[in-house]
Amino acid sequence: MMNFYSVRDLRSETKNMWTDLRTGDDVILTNNGKPSAMIINIPEGGFDDVVQAVRQAKAMIALNSMRKKASRLGFQTEEEIDSIIRTVRNED
Repeated sequence: MMNFYSVRDLRSETKNMWTDLRTGDDVILTNNGKPSAMIINIPEGGFDDVVQAVRQAKAMIALNSMRKKASRLGFQTEEEIDSIIRTVRNED
């Protein structure tokens, strides 16, 4: 479950945010009504795994964004890009 808090709530609702995190909920911070940050619970001993997962997710978001932009601008489609990647991987 995700719970939304405004940036202003950081001062007044801090206890509730920590409670949400302890119960397994994610906390979404909004700025001017728009989601701008996410706070997630990091299990004990799981810091490195969480950091790696977040970095991988950010990289995938960036890659998908580049693919969509290239497709919109008339470059190769996602299918063409995937085909090229498969071909290169098969050559190894």
